[in-house]
Amino acid sequence: MALRIKSHWWNDEHQRSLDEIGGALAFIAWRIAVDKAISLHCERFVYRDDAQRLEVIQEYLVFMIQIADRLSHGLLDDAQRRELITAFAKKLIEHVQDNSQDLLGPGDYGSPFLSRLNARSEEYAEFQLDDEGPTYPFLRHLGFEIQQLMGREEENRWIIDQVMDKDGWDAYKRFAKAFHDLFE
Repeated sequence: MALRIKSHWWNDEHQRSLDEIGGALAFIAWRIAVDKAISLHCERFVYRDDAQRLEVIQEYLVFMIQIADRLSHGLLDDAQRRELITAFAKKLIEHVQDNSQDLLGPGDYGSPFLSRLNARSEEYAEFQLDDEGPTYPFLRHLGFEIQQLMGREEENRWIIDQVMDKDGWDAYKRFAKAFHDLFE
């Protein structure tokens, strides 16, 4: 089934705040990340449990935060960029908390996601987004992190290739299009 992303505002006349745009980006990123987690399963990669699937979703979310930060670089000044990315991250923390709690039961799921985001942001800082999209090292890092989560057993040993060659690119393209659409 194809994922349909709505990335145009209902009322184009109304000026949107960066907080509203950040919330919309979070909703879109969540849908894309879930779609990519499902895609891996459809390609016959095996999840141990729902917790592992949520971890993979979180890696995609971190990846898309990095993409948003780079896409906003030439579009917004530093203060606006910080405001947008902070609103985006805060809303994603809410999505992670709510959905994890629904699947795994009560607990603090937002704080570990924030820790992951902070750690990965340092790692992703050295990777570039060029005119064509994320560079090879950028996508390789996403694939590597997902490989670490999924393991190297026979059924999952090629997951890094799937993420680098197909799913990571598709997530980038869908997210970048939605990002630009929201600023039109």
